[in-house]
Amino acid sequence: MTKIPIFDSRDAQGYGWRPQGCDQIALVLQGGGALGAYQAGVFEALHEAGVEPDWVSGVSIGAINSSIIAGNPPERRVQRLRTFWERITDRKIWFHTPDGDVFRKMRNTYSAYLTHTLGQPGFFSPRQVNPWLSFAGAKDALSYYDTQPLRETLLELVDFDLINSRKTRFSVGAVNVRTGNFLYFDNHDMIVGPEHVMASGALPPSFPMVQIGTDYFWDGGIVSNTPLQHILEYDTEHNMMIFQVDLFSSRGALPRDIQDVMSRQKDITYASRTRYNTDVYRLLRKWKTRTYHALMKVPDDKLSEDDRKLRDKLGKLPDITIVHLIYQQQAYEGASKDHEFSGTSMREHWREGYDDTKRTLTRRDWLRMPPEGTGVVIHDVHREHELSD
Repeated sequence: MTKIPIFDSRDAQGYGWRPQGCDQIALVLQGGGALGAYQAGVFEALHEAGVEPDWVSGVSIGAINSSIIAGNPPERRVQRLRTFWERITDRKIWFHTPDGDVFRKMRNTYSAYLTHTLGQPGFFSPRQVNPWLSFAGAKDALSYYDTQPLRETLLELVDFDLINSRKTRFSVGAVNVRTGNFLYFDNHDMIVGPEHVMASGALPPSFPMVQIGTDYFWDGGIVSNTPLQHILEYDTEHNMMIFQVDLFSSRGALPRDIQDVMSRQKDITYASRTRYNTDVYRLLRKWKTRTYHALMKVPDDKLSEDDRKLRDKLGKLPDITIVHLIYQQQAYEGASKDHEFSGTSMREHWREGYDDTKRTLTRRDWLRMPPEGTGVVIHDVHREHELSD
């Protein structure tokens, strides 16, 4: 295994590497269905470089990938990811696809059609009765597909006892169906099981809501498609390096046909608002810093115990580096890209994630923590010049 020299200290568990001055490495995985193989490729490249996350957080397909990573020892993670992705894309589409975008677009459209009609092995299967023909209140009336195959796959590939041992922090986002509130299931706050992962990926109306206790949950992506905000808001003194892996790009070309329109609309709907989240974080940090300097000017005997605790806490604000990787859509991919589960596309997405990460890891100046007091910096290999400030 090739190690990156700049990652020069072991983590608390002794199996990963991290930059000097970095207390915690986080991996943040966005939702995006079939595009999630890109995240598996990203992780494989990180794993080869000796980068193992202390905190893995995801939404939807990112939650599934996260559970496989956190729910296996480091030496087994890539193999289990590969098992999952090969299983759910194990369907032959065409025996041969002629060269050219038009033929690949036709093939992908047919692949998505098979997903609609047959489901995906080890993931989801069509309801026996169409929900439009089912009686209100019946299970078949609430979704087009049954996700029991996913539960069985998760129980096979994920060690939930390992997740709940808290060796790796794990959190996934979901939405309460009754209240509309977004929340995170976090192994530092609760015992996590397959139902929490399935809740994070229960995208309506395709998948059924998932019951946990007396509440019911849907896919977190219908409110927020990335857990970055959860990590930034977490009250910690730890300096962090965050690898954020997104599957929808907020930037893109003007549409040229109706398929482009549908694809672009989906990108904008589900894209992460990384700039917004980091701008809010910077603003809050600025006011925290001003509050700290104001409290420092007040004599100790004039401060209450709570004031002194706040002052001391504000004097230890963390610095954060975000390494941002975003899947770049191919010309032949349309609006069905997130539910086109062919093996060919899966391998392409995996390879692109792997290659993007290998290229990112050559930027060793990015793999350092920022100077103390900087706050947060962002690096993106696809927007290198724009984000260089």
